[in-house]
Amino acid sequence: MYVILVYDVGVERVGKVCNYLRRYLPRVQNSVFEGDLSESKLARMKSGLRKIMVDNYDSVIIWTARDNHWTNREILGVEKLPVSNVL
Repeated sequence: MYVILVYDVGVERVGKVCNYLRRYLPRVQNSVFEGDLSESKLARMKSGLRKIMVDNYDSVIIWTARDNHWTNREILGVEKLPVSNVL
């Protein structure tokens, strides 16, 4: 499935969350990751995030779609961290 994830966490956890998420998804902006994940990898990623996050302070939002063909991505301005579609 195609996943878009954004996060807003305490400054002391930003690096840890960013490095953790890089194991699963490509980073496309400072606090934004997107790409394809299996359901099991998504569940594993969410479980690990919960261990890093502070429940009453941090926020993570995850959107999912069947695949990237069900999304429309439009960039205005500069693409900060381009993701190549070529493997």
